[in-house]
Amino acid sequence: MNSKNLIKSLGPGLLWAGAAIGVSHLVQSTRAGAIYGFQLVGIILLINLFKYPFFEFGPRYATSTGESLLDGYKRLGKWALIVYLFLTIATMFTLQAAITVVTAGIFSFVFHDVMSTFYWTVLILGIGSAIVAFGKYSVLDKVMKVIIILLATSTIVAVIFASTKGFHPNPEFARHFNWGFTDIALLIAIAGWMPSAIDISVWHSFWSIAKSKAGKHIPSVKESLFDFNVGYIGTAVLSIGFVALGALVMYGTGESFSENGTVFSGQLMRLFTSNMGSWAYPLIAIAALTTMSSTALTCLDAYPRVLKPATELVFPKLKKNNSDRWNWLSWLWLGILLTGTLLIIAFFLKGMSFLVDLATTLSFLTAPVLGYMNYKVITGSNVPKEHQPKLWLKVLSWVGLILLTGFSVYYIIWKIFIV
Repeated sequence: MNSKNLIKSLGPGLLWAGAAIGVSHLVQSTRAGAIYGFQLVGIILLINLFKYPFFEFGPRYATSTGESLLDGYKRLGKWALIVYLFLTIATMFTLQAAITVVTAGIFSFVFHDVMSTFYWTVLILGIGSAIVAFGKYSVLDKVMKVIIILLATSTIVAVIFASTKGFHPNPEFARHFNWGFTDIALLIAIAGWMPSAIDISVWHSFWSIAKSKAGKHIPSVKESLFDFNVGYIGTAVLSIGFVALGALVMYGTGESFSENGTVFSGQLMRLFTSNMGSWAYPLIAIAALTTMSSTALTCLDAYPRVLKPATELVFPKLKKNNSDRWNWLSWLWLGILLTGTLLIIAFFLKGMSFLVDLATTLSFLTAPVLGYMNYKVITGSNVPKEHQPKLWLKVLSWVGLILLTGFSVYYIIWKIFIV
């Protein structure tokens, strides 16, 4: 592979990383470290490993066939599209709400006394909607590269500073992971968006197609997978970085994260500044604000982008032309997304952790279904044999499906019949 072409191919994988690095890292990974120290590092890495194939199939399918995963679902049958629509609609409001609440909490903390957290959520959703409705893929592509570099650098520096102070948890406050239902429920909440919800593999396939249309260079399958692996490995490394921050600074101290988004944001900022010094506050504030803003923006862009064609594939009579531009369906889905998101935020604004755990748990429970559909699509007859996954990747897929299904069934049975 040509090195210049590899650099040119970078984009969709970093957009994927921008969507993934947000609540799962700043909130869930940091909470995992604060509650359990380093005990979940191995489990988090395994989660990243077992979910890897289902995300990788997005760019692999799009680059090898020129189609999005939605077109692949259509090849499985209309039932697959209906399942995707149902699962997406069932989870998108809590997902967007959780991301927006965390983003608003950070803005409320950094710009305190400017306006309430709820009005920050309205402002974020309003500005984000305008950008995605009238903006272009290339804008997201360029901005995301800067944001990812900024966040990665500040996180690595903060972890290095924190590690120099040593790891000295107070045994009186140290909590151990015992594989009880409470521990597993929290693990499932963490795993739901670790590194992200599997449905963003569909988004990735659309971004891969948009990348091919936006530039002069059309990435090959190998180049597209290189781009994805850079983003995926980067998110895995950063997730461990945030676990380390939570472990080194909060584990065994008796302190826990607040349910209030603004208070939580202040605690998160202190994780960095207590190790790097007050001089780092502006850098950390910018990194946190841009990271969560980009995640909220990416999700606002993705849902109408995929729900419009998904609806048209299920109901062909609604399709008027082949243009990628927004039409009334795009506006309809954006309006539905904003309405549902604001309603959830209005009811659960003060219970940030509950909202995040609910959103991530729903994503975990839908993962086996979407993972199986992605596997069926990438092994379909329309995918050239040389571009289909190798044996090791197929085996890893089935192991991942078995584990995801097993934990999902265990959680559902326990919630229904025991709790």
